[in-house]
Amino acid sequence: MSVAARLAELGIELPSVVPPVAAYLPATVHGDLVYTSGQLPMVAGSLPATGKVGGTVDAEDAKAYARQSALNAVAAAAAAVGGVDRLVGVVKVTGFVASVPDFTGQPGVINGASEVLGDIFGEAGRHARSAVGVPVLPLDSPVEVEVVFSWA
Repeated sequence: MSVAARLAELGIELPSVVPPVAAYLPATVHGDLVYTSGQLPMVAGSLPATGKVGGTVDAEDAKAYARQSALNAVAAAAAAVGGVDRLVGVVKVTGFVASVPDFTGQPGVINGASEVLGDIFGEAGRHARSAVGVPVLPLDSPVEVEVVFSWA
């Protein structure tokens, strides 16, 4: 099944590529890999929430924001290679969670990204991953996700 067909089956409509907020590309291609820049959970040009997970942002909400960040990464990668059906798998996910010092649930938050990528790509969506707690992210976003995709 094509990636586009799988997205349709899941009822997922990819967002538009989020324009960069500084001097970088949303995604870049190197050989058979596509590297996305860190993707924030932007929806229609704005963040759905700001703040720290474990503080003003609930972990379950942050998990949904990680999912949105991953969808933004899929959109950026697809634009870089000429279409979503050229993406063949997920190699690595790096997730950053802006969190209060005693919050230790970063892996659960970044599961929002990993799970949606698994839903979309199936077995080819299994990936290596890092989930890192940080004190602050750009625009005071609660999460940021980078993805490395393989493509053909």
